[in-house]
Amino acid sequence: MTLRFDRLARAAALAAAMGLSAAAACAQVSVEQPWARATVASQKSSGVFMNLKATGDARLVGVSTPVAGVAEVHEMRMDGDVMRMRAIEALPLPAGQTVALKPGGYHVMLMDLKQPLKAGDRLPLTLRIVDAQGKQQDVALEVPIRAMGSAAAAPAHGADGAAAGGHGTPHKH
Repeated sequence: MTLRFDRLARAAALAAAMGLSAAAACAQVSVEQPWARATVASQKSSGVFMNLKATGDARLVGVSTPVAGVAEVHEMRMDGDVMRMRAIEALPLPAGQTVALKPGGYHVMLMDLKQPLKAGDRLPLTLRIVDAQGKQQDVALEVPIRAMGSAAAAPAHGADGAAAGGHGTPHKH
């Protein structure tokens, strides 16, 4: 226990010497249960879903992947009786709270796919996070691709995400 405390004290002292708070120096974002929806041969878009949790206030400000011409953070919401989707500039990640990216809500939208996303493959994806002090962090992921319509693809949102307005269902951008 003393050794661990000594290491933490040294890390805090180093952060203070660099003009940073210990919290800012240690701010991290964890990613849980990431997955992408598989596509059919002619499909040019898909969604990526996950849970994000930041140790300090942060924002998801961008995404990138080599398999899509466009990768954006999107939100879906009801406008009267029409589900609408739009890109957002930043998704707040409040300290200590899990933010769900899921079908029918916030998600990563991949458009202009360069190849089909095949179930069982993995998708390289980078999340760009900015903390409350403006420090930027890139989080590189290898996201599993799951079959469309599989229960595993949307464990908490129905068998295929369609009831929640997932991709592959009609909606307005």
